[in-house]
Amino acid sequence: MNTIREDRSISTVAADIIGNVSDMVRSEVQLARVEIKVEALKAAKSGSLMGSGIVVGLYALGLLIAVAVLLLSRVLEAWLAALVVCAALCALAGTLVVLGHRRWKRLHLTPDKTVQTFKENVSWMKAQVK
Repeated sequence: MNTIREDRSISTVAADIIGNVSDMVRSEVQLARVEIKVEALKAAKSGSLMGSGIVVGLYALGLLIAVAVLLLSRVLEAWLAALVVCAALCALAGTLVVLGHRRWKRLHLTPDKTVQTFKENVSWMKAQVK
């Protein structure tokens, strides 16, 4: 079997290795940016749902206070309507918070693909040095 082997100087090989490492680092940084951006968007959506749930919960608390005032001021049927509205808002707030929390728990805040490819690149570089 006849193979062609180029005789390259050590400085040429070192320059090639440095160039390859530089390209790999740039690629890893770009991959990390993409992964972090995707997860940040998911985090923003989850935070928005939880924030909405908290706001609705505060309105429900305001209505509950109004119900207590109505109960103390007069014993009529107006409080019953306020209580029904308050219960509906509490249910909505709980649903929004639970949905947001579930999405929040599913977030992956570490760039797993970047970590994996970085490990592969380190292994490749070690093999090139040997």
